Amino acid sequence: MRIHFIGIGGIGISAIARMYLAEGKEVSGSDRSESVITKELAANGAKIFYGHDAKNIPVDCDLVIYTIAVDGTNPEFAEAQKRGIRMQSYPQALGELTTKKKTIAISGTHGKTTTTAMVAKIFLDAGLDPTVIVGSLMNGSKTNFIAGKGEYLIVEACEYRRSFLNLSPKVLVITNIDNDHLDYYKDLDDIKSAFEEMKARVPADGKIITEKEYSQITLPIKSLVPGVHNQKDAQAAIAVAKAVGIDEKVARLSLETFAGTWRRFEFKGKTKEGVLVYDDYAHHPSEIKATLQGARETFPNYKIIAIFQPHLYSRTKLLLNDFAISFKDSSEVILLPIYAAREAFDPSISSEILAGEINKQGISARAVVDFTSAQEYLKSLGLDDKTLVITIGAGDVYQIAENLV
Repeated sequence: MRIHFIGIGGIGISAIARMYLAEGKEVSGSDRSESVITKELAANGAKIFYGHDAKNIPVDCDLVIYTIAVDGTNPEFAEAQKRGIRMQSYPQALGELTTKKKTIAISGTHGKTTTTAMVAKIFLDAGLDPTVIVGSLMNGSKTNFIAGKGEYLIVEACEYRRSFLNLSPKVLVITNIDNDHLDYYKDLDDIKSAFEEMKARVPADGKIITEKEYSQITLPIKSLVPGVHNQKDAQAAIAVAKAVGIDEKVARLSLETFAGTWRRFEFKGKTKEGVLVYDDYAHHPSEIKATLQGARETFPNYKIIAIFQPHLYSRTKLLLNDFAISFKDSSEVILLPIYAAREAFDPSISSEILAGEINKQGISARAVVDFTSAQEYLKSLGLDDKTLVITIGAGDVYQIAENLV
């Protein structure tokens, strides 16, 4: 009855917390700082602590669920072990759920979140009442969890540290495979091996959908979200619908009103000068390229200013050349310091180095020291109603977009 979450503000783990709150359980949890997600959980009845402390775990706690970013050095993790409380990582907790329903797992390096949200909308509109766990907040419902009473569970399946191997899917989607999470995987072959292991988890009577299958769905698919990458996600979503017997016309009609997800080319508003402000979670070169292509396609005559916050030293360093060529559809790039997340400082890579490489491609790029400097430099660029500013990255760069509007 009493469940404590370490890292409760995480986009995936918070969905499990929402589920247990909906079931009437007593939910508590901790995170480093307040966020949209923790505030919403608190409003729904969760007891939230900011900062990690052994005292945060309830006296009569039955289960501790933790993000894979923590280990035995975390005081709450250590306290739970010391007290012999049952513990599950977020992937283990999610994996347990997938054994109880017909699970549709959406995996792949890029496009997981949007495809999962698209599949969820199709199933909801088809009246199948699915349970949904997605790695973002779905626009409209503004939640990452839907408690359904139907037989299907639709989940986003993350490959980082092979965590998706905890899942037991009936239908597996692999949107694509690319070089990423190189702080964990050795190389592309290592990443491919994880997806091979994932494929092996699908039963003989299950289905595996890859680009070979979903590319056969005819284009274009009407949608409110722009870009070739979103068309591919829509193809994959329709392929899932067909795999479970939903009429393709029903699926296409559903996607016509798909409004996207939080931090996926999300329109934040306009400034007083009429500048359009968007935000996107893209943190890999392929994602940045796709996002900016979509922006350029939709706003061909606009000055597009990208404010990018690189995510992880390892990713920036290993994919430096790919990052350098991914901003070609922007007019100007402003680079914030690297968001370290789970990594220690690495002096051999910096946003200044990346700015230099982008400049070599003929795109003006400048590294700044903080958010305030980014906003001051932005003002100096002469903003008007033919300017689009987009904040890009997996860290807290979205706060600049919110400040601007």
